[in-house]
Amino acid sequence: MASNNLQCAVLTISDTRSLKDDKSGSWLAETLEAEGHTLSDRQIVKDDVYQIRAVVSAWIADPEIQVVITTGGTGFTGRDSTPEALTPLFDKEINGFGELFRQISYDEIGSSTIQSRAIGGLANATLVFALPGSSNAVRTGWEKILRNQLDIDFRPCNFAELLPRFNEGR
Repeated sequence: MASNNLQCAVLTISDTRSLKDDKSGSWLAETLEAEGHTLSDRQIVKDDVYQIRAVVSAWIADPEIQVVITTGGTGFTGRDSTPEALTPLFDKEINGFGELFRQISYDEIGSSTIQSRAIGGLANATLVFALPGSSNAVRTGWEKILRNQLDIDFRPCNFAELLPRFNEGR
């Protein structure tokens, strides 16, 4: 369990899901809380650049929210637009996040991982990560990357250290 408590928000991007049947978002929200983090907000929006950007921009502007994780909209179909919505918001892109996600996913789904456009970045001192919408992809992203990277005690380094709250007094 993480020794810190980060304020997190979860956004599901889907034209068909509701809070009732959003398995990936529900699993992620429950897992964040089970790991000791706080779920500050959770929403679902249509796969629309401006709807995605509006919600994530509001969370980035909220000084209480430290981490935003999105699920869905990272593929190559006509409506998939999460990377296009989020990338302009980033102050810095975490290129290695998407690269590592695809490397790990290769062992699970083979070359189909090339169609995942998982991304990560830092915006206004808020960590933002976009995962594919499948439950397996969300589980992979959390268990193999984000769980440790959002734990301030994980060494040799972690994303939590980038947040101002944990830089004070170091």
